[in-house]
Amino acid sequence: MAARPILGLVALFLLAGGILLQFLVVLSGGINSFPENLIYFLQASTDDIVPQPRNPSRWTFFAVCGVGDDGHNVNCGDPVPALPFDPTHHTNFNTEDGVPGEFIDTHYYYNLSRFMFAFYIIALFCSCMTLLVSILAPLSRLGALVSGLGGMGALFFQILAASLMTAWTVKGRDAFRAADLDAKVGVYAMAFTWTSVACFALATALFCVAGATGRHREREPRPSGARGRFGGLFRKKSARSTHSRGSFLDSESQRRVIKDEYT
Repeated sequence: MAARPILGLVALFLLAGGILLQFLVVLSGGINSFPENLIYFLQASTDDIVPQPRNPSRWTFFAVCGVGDDGHNVNCGDPVPALPFDPTHHTNFNTEDGVPGEFIDTHYYYNLSRFMFAFYIIALFCSCMTLLVSILAPLSRLGALVSGLGGMGALFFQILAASLMTAWTVKGRDAFRAADLDAKVGVYAMAFTWTSVACFALATALFCVAGATGRHREREPRPSGARGRFGGLFRKKSARSTHSRGSFLDSESQRRVIKDEYT
């Protein structure tokens, strides 16, 4: 059916768009070029933290960066895989001097951010694997259904990552503001992450619809095998019986006519 290729192609493009947004977020802090230098999770004033190489500071996926005059990420630290959000941690500032009390003697923000990074990578892996399979979605029901299943996995982990990211960035912003320090959430990271969720949700729904398209037509009963042969034989016998009955009646009528003529 014509609807299946169209639905499959639309879903494929949505999935690819979501993956592109994922990569933009994941590569932040690791690549210092546009548009990566605009993407960050949280920006906060860290002037009171000593020692402090930058102020304000931005937390990205791979590093803690400063802010340039043009609003771009600059002076980023060494890339750290699964960089946690914890100002007292050695991968952040490695000190408690000047750090808001909300971040001291707690692993709450550390755990939230670490799990967010893990789920983000898993969601990226699932979405990329689904993209490879989804090439078959416009061609067959099975390809569309398998793509829908993979899309569900990518959507599930992306929702977890987006929820955890929102939790630690918003609560971290509020903790800095409670200490009378300026802080704000990164608009691009937030928008790209949740837009990926929307793309995966729509793509998964379209894959499932494409897989269900034409299902009833393919299940229509068709006469075949012994049932079809016996049905045809029954029809032939019925036709022969009707023909024989008609011939018998014609013969009787002719006999009566001949008998009447002789009489």
